[in-house]
Amino acid sequence: RSSLSSRSLVTAHKRAIHQDAPSYVEQSTESQILVTGIKVVDLLAPYARGGKIGLFGGAGVGKTVLIMELINNVAKAHGGYSVFAGVGERTREGNDLYHEMIESNVNKHGGGEGSKAALVYGQMNEPPGARARVALTGLTVAEHFRDQGQDVLFFVDNIFRFTQAGSEGIG
Repeated sequence: RSSLSSRSLVTAHKRAIHQDAPSYVEQSTESQILVTGIKVVDLLAPYARGGKIGLFGGAGVGKTVLIMELINNVAKAHGGYSVFAGVGERTREGNDLYHEMIESNVNKHGGGEGSKAALVYGQMNEPPGARARVALTGLTVAEHFRDQGQDVLFFVDNIFRFTQAGSEGIG
């Protein structure tokens, strides 16, 4: 496994992380179901396309497995993109997710052409302000794909650490 820090940075597109929300007339009002390809989800608790869901559970219950399956299915079945914002994650967890995406062919080695997921991390050892901005950075990346007409899944893991970073930064 090679080091992630040896990759070159992408600087072609720049965008502020603080932007106005789209106006109501720009937002879609039609209701559609997102077919995830995970039968139990599609049958028992279908996700609304363009909607928001929360996936809550204790450590080791399979949240990351479900997230990886969603990312994989949307990339391969729908040609869509996924953005994963890891707020306060451990370095090992981010590295494992990166390599799992390469092994499942969701991403290409080095994040080049043909990759279907973007990973944004603010690790546990980062200052609170940096960790708090990770979710906004991920959202900005997701908005970039949306503005290109792509289907996008946006994940924030861990929402508790996101709010914790915000409260630490205020104090």
